[in-house]
Amino acid sequence: MSQVKILLADDHQIVIDGLKLVLSSREDFYVIGEASNGIEVLDFLAANSVDIVVLDINMPEMDGIKCAKKIKALYPKTKVIILTMYAQKSFVEEIIKIGIDGCLLKNNTGKELSDAIARVHSGKSYYDQIQNFNSEDAQIKEYRLSEREIEIIRKLGDGMTSSQISDELFISEHTVKTHRKNILRKLDLHSSSELIQYALNKGII
Repeated sequence: MSQVKILLADDHQIVIDGLKLVLSSREDFYVIGEASNGIEVLDFLAANSVDIVVLDINMPEMDGIKCAKKIKALYPKTKVIILTMYAQKSFVEEIIKIGIDGCLLKNNTGKELSDAIARVHSGKSYYDQIQNFNSEDAQIKEYRLSEREIEIIRKLGDGMTSSQISDELFISEHTVKTHRKNILRKLDLHSSSELIQYALNKGII
């Protein structure tokens, strides 16, 4: 029986271990490797044949989106499934444009992940949970945040500094810091660590 060779990428070993446990119930699946960031993924693919890469969206060094773009450019036959806590339809629309083969929420990675891998390996896409994703507008209204503020929260969640965010968004570092202050005020929070925890709990990042 031919096995599906799977590479798992997440910067938390406990998540990797959990995914391996889930996939171990399928004799037709073989976890060929692990990676903790996008650079390690690309290094692994350069030396090994992989059928499907399961990517976390938030990883250091190189995030899941940038990594997926490179995989699709360099290894077009390799399928990509994204795991995310971003529950926005606009995010799904973005990764569909890139050509990513599947996406599911990180809190739905039990049997659903096995189903997603099987379907993607057969040549189909897997986006079954899109109906559970929120619209961006609804999220903005709920948290009283602007699109720019949500974007900055996500950059902070990726571990970026104010200087790095200003460079990437082509705005001044002072503007980034002003946005951070406004975000904390709107959400009645007092530190960046509180903000990141809040954003994680609410599915913003």
